[in-house]
Amino acid sequence: MNVKPEPATAEWGPFERPLFEDPGARALSRVGVVDVGSNSVRLVVFDGAARSPAYFYNEKIMCALGAGLSESGVLNPKGRKRALAALHRFQKLATGMGLPPLSVVATAAVRDASDGPDFCAEVLRETGLKIWVIDGREEARLSTQGVLLGWPGSYGLVCDIGGSSMELAELQDGRVGKRVTSSLGPLKLRELPGGRKGRKAHIKQVITDLSNQMGPQQDRLFLVGGSWRAIARIDMERRGYPLKVLHEYRMTAQSVRDTLKYIEKNDIEELRQACGLSLARMSLVPYAVDVLTRLVRTFKPRDIAVSSYGIREGLLYEQMPQRLRNRDPLIESCRFAEAKDARMPGFGKTLYQFVSPLFKSGPDSTKRLIKAACLLHDVSWRAHPDYRAEVCFDNATRANLGGLKHSERIFLGLALLHRYRNKRQGSQYKQLFKLLDEKGQNQAEILGKAMRFGAMLMVSNDGDIGVLKWQPRKKQLRLTLPKSVEPLFSEVAKARLQSLVQSLDATVTVVVKD
Repeated sequence: MNVKPEPATAEWGPFERPLFEDPGARALSRVGVVDVGSNSVRLVVFDGAARSPAYFYNEKIMCALGAGLSESGVLNPKGRKRALAALHRFQKLATGMGLPPLSVVATAAVRDASDGPDFCAEVLRETGLKIWVIDGREEARLSTQGVLLGWPGSYGLVCDIGGSSMELAELQDGRVGKRVTSSLGPLKLRELPGGRKGRKAHIKQVITDLSNQMGPQQDRLFLVGGSWRAIARIDMERRGYPLKVLHEYRMTAQSVRDTLKYIEKNDIEELRQACGLSLARMSLVPYAVDVLTRLVRTFKPRDIAVSSYGIREGLLYEQMPQRLRNRDPLIESCRFAEAKDARMPGFGKTLYQFVSPLFKSGPDSTKRLIKAACLLHDVSWRAHPDYRAEVCFDNATRANLGGLKHSERIFLGLALLHRYRNKRQGSQYKQLFKLLDEKGQNQAEILGKAMRFGAMLMVSNDGDIGVLKWQPRKKQLRLTLPKSVEPLFSEVAKARLQSLVQSLDATVTVVVKD
């Protein structure tokens, strides 16, 4: 994750005004897009903070439009009927939701089929939806923009696999570079003659040609597409990985090889059920595994990251002004959550300024997590007090938040857990804590307890609640409170301050100033 710091302003400092409040961004507050793929047709309705929207509605219908296309040259007749019915449904839903016109794109199956234009005309006639058929290079560009929605400033190689095609795109300094397309989609590979030996030879030849066109690409490999996510889910099962969030899940070349062996030695049906995969998706996994194995062997990426964002998110990114694209998706999303759900929107900025002295020497990557935690510190107040800490942890670790590694999700979740509870021992989520190193766990605890204490002084969203001064070498903490806040420094507040001091292994001095 390479997010550039937000530019400071005199008014907002590190909390520059969120752009979801800007009239120019409100047009993106609820947008519907449809992806007519070779394997599935999906509607996604984005809602909320324009830079990091929530999935207001997300429905996929498996149609297999591209099944048999290599032999017949036309769309699968049954799939065509299912796709038309799906688009009827999606248009009806969009009308009911009061959405602006849906953006509908079709990829490899429709562009390759001889009856593709006839299908598009039928859809327009029957539903009023205009389908934009995009070529492989445009598909690669949009998928890569989807990656940028979650990872601003990213670099590496993006690989998007669909049912009938596979695209590669170079990503450097947040910009899309070289792009290539191929026919290495699982539906087409399944129809190749020569068995697995012939298929692997074909894959090797095609990827060698793609490599010659793309040149060296040894940074991060971003995987986009349902077949890649299925392989990642199986990799999680093999490893016993505790956090079942596919976005930003990391794999290595060795784990890909180990997962291939794992698939080969296990019963496919049992594995499918254990991983919660559909029959249609699981049937394509063996073909996708062969592609991924050769892809990794050829390009030798530094690491591999799974992206749940792809062409649909790329369509949303396409509509964003550059000033919105430049924003940190995590902070924009947290600002939106605070504005929508906190009891006192705006106090997150005051709380951030209050706790910041405890983390002066921390890197920018940690400071943005601290900012996010402060914005989210009060958004779960409606949860039952006995479960609030657990709800906060679960929300932070599994929420649709862009720009977060898994270890950063745990940091954020632990900080919010400690916002409501002194100890994490006995938590039902303890198996997830190991995804964050011990130092990170301790820092999250300190942040959580600092927020827990600071929240006791909350009376307005921008009032002076005091100043913390931390001397880490001397292990001394000094709290200076304004006279006006002294009545809030109650017995409970003092106990919460002492809990923070214990986590710091420090001594504390409290000063009240007129």
